[in-house]
Amino acid sequence: MHIEVMPVGPIATNCYLISDGAVCAIIDPGEEARRIADKIDAMGCTPGAILLTHSHFDHTGAVEDLRKFYPGLPVYRSDRDIYHNDRQMLQIYPELGETLSCDEGDTIEVGQLRFTVLATPGHTEGSLTFRCENALFCGDTLFAGSCGRTDLAGGDQNKMWASLRRLGNLPEDLEVYPGHMNPSTLSQERSANRYLQHALRGGL
Repeated sequence: MHIEVMPVGPIATNCYLISDGAVCAIIDPGEEARRIADKIDAMGCTPGAILLTHSHFDHTGAVEDLRKFYPGLPVYRSDRDIYHNDRQMLQIYPELGETLSCDEGDTIEVGQLRFTVLATPGHTEGSLTFRCENALFCGDTLFAGSCGRTDLAGGDQNKMWASLRRLGNLPEDLEVYPGHMNPSTLSQERSANRYLQHALRGGL
C-alpha cells in the first residue's frame, strides 16, 4: 500500500490517494480536481472509488469534476450526512448526486485494498473512519494534537468523545491520517493529545 497526501483547497484539506500499485482510492477530494487527476496519472494507477469521511464541502468539492474525468467512478459516504431541500444545510453539505451508502462494519474493496468502515460520529452525524491495513483515515474526528469541531450542524460533542474513545482504544499502534494537518500515530496521540486523553478517561 502506498499513500500520497495532497493538501487541497483554501483550508488545506488532506486528500489521500491510496494505491495498490495499479488501482487507487481517493479519500476526501476537497478541491483541485485537475491536480488530483494529474497526480493519479503520475502514479500510474487508475482510480477505483472515492471514499468520503463526511460530506462537508471542503472534503467533497472536487467530486463532481472527478466524476467528469472518470465516468462511473463510485462514491461512498454515510447516508446520515445526506440533506435535501435545506438551503442552510446545503451550504456545508452540498448535493453530490448519486452515491453509495456505507456504514459501520462495511468493507469496501478497491483493487487489492480493503477498507473497513468505522462509524465515528461527532463532527457530523455521519462521520466515518476508514481503516486500511495499519492506517486510519479519520477525517475531522481525530487530529494530531486535537479533534474535530462539533459546533456545526450535525455535530455532537458527546458523540465526539465516544468516537475518540473508540479510536484510542484500538489495540494496535496505527497510523493516523487526519482530514487536516499532519499525520500521526495512535501512540503519539494517546501520550500527547489532551482531547483523546480526556475521552479515554470517560469524559463527556
